[in-house]
Amino acid sequence: MTSYACVLEPAADGTWSAYVPDLPGVVATGRDPDEVKARIGEAISLHLEELERHGQSVSPPRSQATVVAV
Repeated sequence: MTSYACVLEPAADGTWSAYVPDLPGVVATGRDPDEVKARIGEAISLHLEELERHGQSVSPPRSQATVVAV
């Protein structure tokens, strides 16, 4: 199993969005953090399957995420 860093962001309308820094174009939206996490996981899986199906290389995860208190 491979793990990719994902960024989750709340929108002004109360929904959430997510993207994957190491996989440009892989995005998802959801009603809450749990839903957007599930959807971004599906989006990552589909993206990687399509890359492999077309014989393209899969970039290994490189980004790291952390929370910094200030």
